[in-house]
Amino acid sequence: MSILQTIIDYKRQEVKSRKEGIHRRILAESPFIRRKIISLREHLTYEGATGIIAEFKRLSPSKGPINLDADVEQVTTGYAQAGASALSVLTDFNFFGGSYNDLTRARCNNHYIPILRKDFIIDEYQLLEAKSMGADAVLLIAECLEKWEVAALAKQAKDYGLEVLLELHDESQLDKINDHIDLVGVNNRNLKDFSVSLDTALRLAPLLPERVVKVAESGLSDPASVQMLRQAGYQGFLIGEHFMKSTDPAAACARFINSLT
Repeated sequence: MSILQTIIDYKRQEVKSRKEGIHRRILAESPFIRRKIISLREHLTYEGATGIIAEFKRLSPSKGPINLDADVEQVTTGYAQAGASALSVLTDFNFFGGSYNDLTRARCNNHYIPILRKDFIIDEYQLLEAKSMGADAVLLIAECLEKWEVAALAKQAKDYGLEVLLELHDESQLDKINDHIDLVGVNNRNLKDFSVSLDTALRLAPLLPERVVKVAESGLSDPASVQMLRQAGYQGFLIGEHFMKSTDPAAACARFINSLT
């Protein structure tokens, strides 16, 4: 069984338990439910934007512990001050060491920057959760969703006022892009052996619809790579591990952005 399938199987049980434990009515009472989102799409595309989506995560299934002692308020605030265009916060606990509270704390300390909820979303309930946490956008992973599931979840996300980033891994998933998708991310990491190649993003770039904002994910540890991908049409660059493995992730982000500009 692949690690992704293991995660999805676990996530189904986790979501089932959360739905039984926290009624939708409670989520709907969150003060964040009625807030207008900050557009991830717009923040990546305005003139002068760095395009950096700086991610907060403590560990990963492939690399193990990355930065278990990191403070989400300190790191995300530092990211914003460094010039990141957006934040990404892992909310999966079992495999990434994240939590729902992490995103809410990031939201409460960052009022003018969009936040992406990074998790394995398989159920509409998780979209309502994302809105109640203060997220502005959600990630849908094509690899673990059928085409009809992507369509249904993306439409419901838009009904909640959330933007949608669809993550692809290869050409076979292009048909899962639909009219409710705002951004398409190309993950350069091979899910079978976890190897990383920027050729994936370069290969898929001309195949993506012009209307979507293109986001490159994984393997971005060199400002020169970002510049190359920018020339290929990418406007967003999701970077987590490269920053988080530093003792001071915010400072690492600042150095990276300074190298870009």
